[in-house]
Amino acid sequence: MSRLADRLQALAARKVTAPSVAPTAVVIGAGVAGLVGARELALLGYEVSLLEADEPGGRVRAHVVDGLSLDAGAESFATRNDAVARLAGELGLELVFPAASPAWLHAGAGRDVPLPRSGVVGLPGDPREADAVAALSAEGAARAALDLETPVEPELLEGAVSLGELVRVRLGQEVLDRLVTPVVSGVHSADPDALDADTIAPGLRAALAREGSLSAAAASLRAAAPAGSAVAGLRGGMNTLVSALVQDLAERGAHLIAGAAVDSIERAEDGTWHVSVGADVLDAERLVVATDGPRAVDLLAGVVPGLAALRPDEGAGVSLVTLVVDLPDLDVAPRGTGVLVAPDAGDVLAKAMTHATAKWPWLAELAGPGRHVLRLSYGRLTDAAARVADADDETLLRQGVADAAALLGVELSEADVLGWDVVRHHGALPLATVGQRDRLSAVSGLLAPVPELDVVGAWRFGTGLAAVVSSTRKTLGLSAR
Repeated sequence: MSRLADRLQALAARKVTAPSVAPTAVVIGAGVAGLVGARELALLGYEVSLLEADEPGGRVRAHVVDGLSLDAGAESFATRNDAVARLAGELGLELVFPAASPAWLHAGAGRDVPLPRSGVVGLPGDPREADAVAALSAEGAARAALDLETPVEPELLEGAVSLGELVRVRLGQEVLDRLVTPVVSGVHSADPDALDADTIAPGLRAALAREGSLSAAAASLRAAAPAGSAVAGLRGGMNTLVSALVQDLAERGAHLIAGAAVDSIERAEDGTWHVSVGADVLDAERLVVATDGPRAVDLLAGVVPGLAALRPDEGAGVSLVTLVVDLPDLDVAPRGTGVLVAPDAGDVLAKAMTHATAKWPWLAELAGPGRHVLRLSYGRLTDAAARVADADDETLLRQGVADAAALLGVELSEADVLGWDVVRHHGALPLATVGQRDRLSAVSGLLAPVPELDVVGAWRFGTGLAAVVSSTRKTLGLSAR
């Protein structure tokens, strides 16, 4: 009998021979949403079994490169709410903030400028400011400035609108290409024309109606955010959140079972949930599904009529190339904390690069002088980018070295690389396509009548740790009771 079967049967036997007065819950998926959800249920007094097909952490986990424990997925979180910060404090983790250096934009050979800081999703808070003008041509800057004096078109405030259309109409194609697309594709691995404006930038259209221009709307959203950096991290990396949550769950008596791929879910007439893993079945009074969207719908389609028709598309994938290099020339951080790449920059195939040791002082101290951590992200916005993202590891290493040299403006070869790794996240980013808000509303309508069932995660409540943690705690925590 496998260790997994041993564990599942032990849980089932214990419930038969020594019934617990505590209510039981099963959580499917041990990414951050599942880990946080399991902790909330444990705090509420549930006896929790957390099932994970792979290893806990999902897109937030660690890998070791040249002796350094580094983030293999998310390395920061947005500070637009305090959910992650509060959770980190409860777990005894230390918040850290990135260096003050700006991120840069690479628009092609010899065209590198700092990105404007005054707006959101790449939108300049004022297209007349020097940093915005520097990123645009004279014609592009003049076109963008028309946003400040042009009345808002009513059709932009009604119905579903893509972020690309919103930016193009108000600020022009050049702002979309040079500022917004690099930021949005860097985060979501998708074209802004395919993404729902309300989902990618919540509150932006309401601010547009209130402020009378898209630039002013972006500036108002930025001003309304908590003071300080727009992002933060954790000392030791965001992966420490996962290890701390796993430890916390163990201390609270929750049962985390890795390698447990759920085959099916059924709901008995008495309301009990039956969760099948191979030949074994776990019973629970409450069920939480914290997988990606397609997997969640596939599991629940048989118990939630109509849900199958709302199955979301597979998310965008990304390949991350991490390089640890010996190059003292990078001690001066020539491109700040990193570089975003314009889609028409033909000399680079990466969509973004983070200079991690320039961004995070704790990591620079750990790495030591002259030793630098660079992380390049490859997505699928173009056919050429897709071919590279899906290439073998050695090809990605060569491309990563070449792209890093171009983005940093330095000479860099494989001889300078002390260690490297390639991490592939398949379907990592839920696609918030146009009409997403209406589709999610329909999903919520179908799920609401089903008792003792909760579905959480980025596909329902938004990409990013801030959205995932806050929505999961709101849905499952004490405040939801």
